Amino acid sequence: MREPWMKKIVDEIKKEYGSVEIKKIGHNYYVYRVSSIYDREKKRAKKISGEYIGRITMNGLEKKKPLPSPRSVFEYGNARILFIMAQEIIPDLQRLFPIHWKEIIAISITRTIMPVPMKYLESAWSKLYLSGEIDASLSPNTISEKLRSIGSDWNSQREFYRMLIGKKSVIFLDLSSIFSYSENIRLAEKGYNKDHKGLRQINFALLFSDEPVMLKAMHGSVRDVKYFSSVLEEFDLSRCIIIMDRGFFSMKNMEEMNKMGMMFIQPLRRNSKIIDYSIPLKESFVYRDRGIRYGIKRIGSYYLYLYEDVKMKGEEHLNLIEARVKGNKVKIDESRLGKISIISNLLMDGDKIYDLYKQREDIEQAFDGMKKELENDKTYLQDDDSLRGYFFIIFVSLYLYFRVLNIIKKADLTKELSVNELLLELSRVYLQEYTDGKKAYTEIPKKVEKIISKLKI
Repeated sequence: MREPWMKKIVDEIKKEYGSVEIKKIGHNYYVYRVSSIYDREKKRAKKISGEYIGRITMNGLEKKKPLPSPRSVFEYGNARILFIMAQEIIPDLQRLFPIHWKEIIAISITRTIMPVPMKYLESAWSKLYLSGEIDASLSPNTISEKLRSIGSDWNSQREFYRMLIGKKSVIFLDLSSIFSYSENIRLAEKGYNKDHKGLRQINFALLFSDEPVMLKAMHGSVRDVKYFSSVLEEFDLSRCIIIMDRGFFSMKNMEEMNKMGMMFIQPLRRNSKIIDYSIPLKESFVYRDRGIRYGIKRIGSYYLYLYEDVKMKGEEHLNLIEARVKGNKVKIDESRLGKISIISNLLMDGDKIYDLYKQREDIEQAFDGMKKELENDKTYLQDDDSLRGYFFIIFVSLYLYFRVLNIIKKADLTKELSVNELLLELSRVYLQEYTDGKKAYTEIPKKVEKIISKLKI
């Protein structure tokens, strides 16, 4: 018996193809052309199934694709390093997502190499040697169904995140939002954003240590400490130092975090009234070839750290003078030039607090890149489950990206090699398959050999 939702789809198929036959195989419905011949013995027409047309899904007819010309050369090096990076999490993905783990790995690796829209994923995946080793289904309709299924299983996602958080001692928190016009996404609500646009938005929080450990979408109307308290309810962060983003600051939020027993480091905006720019800067250190002076002042239960980046102060002072020479009447409190302020409930050496604060830069850059991907694909995300599933895939991709970045950092090559540059160079290492079944690498370029040697991979 056919499902009720199929009637309209079948009617549309018949308008386009004429006589068709619907066959149910397992849980799926398949469409074939039909014709008839006259059966002389039975003296009546006999129906004959003909060409296979495609599969019926709730989204409509998924037409069969023409057979591609056989590929014999595959990109190897770029996919290989990401597959190695994924080895630590694949057993957990297999355990928690036994039906979908192949698609999770395939999409994440493909998107890390090149953030193509979802409708082009199948083509991009077919160019990688892994497509012959991991049988992942990446047609647009299949991906949509997978995302919904993954997104509806928050328990498995949460267990995966808890495993990654493990015994981390430092956690960075980043909060952001994207706008959505979809009426079916209930997480999208009108809420506060820095641009003060009256649009429906989806909030999300990223937890990060030396690599991403959690990404969660939340209702667009939830803000401030409530935004974070739901994360604290699900993940034990009481032993961690939380490094916040500037936009999270308010005295109320700090008081709430103190009550929760949280250890935190909170950067401040330059115009924050809590900053005392008269704090004597008696201590100093060098950070990445830049001279930093600093002082500390106690404010109630908290400690205010005031830093002066000597080089930045000179640059900002020069810009101020140039503006005034050009006739621009710039009013700036020169005592703020080159200054960075941080408030915390921890008393530590100023250089350690500053180092933790500066580590946010890599995270913020990655977060910005992830948001661009979300903006590009959000038209495909039509309900809460598909959105949560997509966020999880994006998270795994971000995880792989930072695992590679940590290898580059370990080799002290960050000044000469980015993750994207590394993946581009490694894409020049191909795997050739021959008609007799043998496989061989194509010649490895000298530049790639040097990179592989330096990274010890």
